[in-house]
Amino acid sequence: MTPLQKYNALLAQKVIKELSNRNMQGFYYETKEEALKKALEIVPKGSVVSWGGSSTLLEIGLLDSLKNGEYTVLDPNAPHGGAEKAKIAHQALNSDYYLMSANAISASGELVNVDGIGNRTAALIFGPKNVIVIAGINKVEQNLDCAILRAKTKAASLVTLRYSQGEISSFEDLLNKAQLSGSQLVITTMSTFKDRIKVILIGECLGF
Repeated sequence: MTPLQKYNALLAQKVIKELSNRNMQGFYYETKEEALKKALEIVPKGSVVSWGGSSTLLEIGLLDSLKNGEYTVLDPNAPHGGAEKAKIAHQALNSDYYLMSANAISASGELVNVDGIGNRTAALIFGPKNVIVIAGINKVEQNLDCAILRAKTKAASLVTLRYSQGEISSFEDLLNKAQLSGSQLVITTMSTFKDRIKVILIGECLGF
């Protein structure tokens, strides 16, 4: 095990302990392949599943696995029209399992997420019976203030660049536009229902 791998494992161990104190269940895997296997073990066949926008879920192959598996899938990205997309986003609040990543996680176990319209953060807070958060170890910051800063600046900026259809002329311009991507800020300090939220940490740099 390299020093970086050991560092990541020790950091993840701390985060998992803190998550448990906050009624959330944590797991750690070194690779995205191991994490994918665990996520599919958690979600029973036949479940109604949906997800929020996430590069991480794409990168580990989870979305393709769910679409090709024995699940009832509510895919928010399938419809092209705004009204149909909004309809599925609302239906997702009644799903058995909702999958998402986090924009940042503090070493003390708080989840930090920013959202534009709020469908992803709404599902995290209320609705789906189970929520699985999957995040690379690069999302973990040393304290809550750093996690909030990461979510509102780096994460929101990268999401803005991903979907931007206009020219962004400067870093200041990017940060201004990113405020719209991160207009909804949600900090999860505790899960009301024990283990409703499960967090799978991966020892790789993934997502935004």
